[in-house]
Amino acid sequence: MAWRLKGSYVETCSCDLICPCNATFDHGATYDYCRVTLVFNIREGDVEGIDIGGLKVAAIADTPKVMTDGNWRLGVFIDENASEEQADKLVKVFTGQIGGPMAALGPLVGEMLGVERAAITVEDDGVRHSVRVGDSIDFEIEDIVPFGVETGQPVRFQGMFHPVASDLTIAEAKRSRINAFGIEYEGKTGLSTSEFSWAA
Repeated sequence: MAWRLKGSYVETCSCDLICPCNATFDHGATYDYCRVTLVFNIREGDVEGIDIGGLKVAAIADTPKVMTDGNWRLGVFIDENASEEQADKLVKVFTGQIGGPMAALGPLVGEMLGVERAAITVEDDGVRHSVRVGDSIDFEIEDIVPFGVETGQPVRFQGMFHPVASDLTIAEAKRSRINAFGIEYEGKTGLSTSEFSWAA
């Protein structure tokens, strides 16, 4: 049941800048909930011998104010370009059925809202990252470059507990239209990384 994948990642959530949940899952969100969209652009990888390079996955979650309270509601979009076999393998990874980071979050998920196929586009242009998932999700975030930083390097969270990585770039939502699996919200903040690596 071995698998591995590498690629880029982008998310936007409903918390104000900067999301308290990213500091620690047991710190309350800005509002009475945290709603988040996680988008994975898989550049290379295989799951149980099946090549999944070039495919994309998006997950949307609705969680309580304190994420560790559990009872998350989760929906998953699989790239419409995936074959049935590839889609099956991706579902297993992203619902935590075959280990890895998403399996660690499994105990927090109270309701699986479903899996749908959709056209997923991800564009990375320097510090700007845009995502479109079918007609349900359309957002853009911009990595935050701190005032006075002449190198142009954006600010990063380091040492965080996050399913993607412990070191992610902090971003701000510039555009947001999100309504999927009955979860609707305005993205305000975000995270990104040009390189994540998972294996199990």
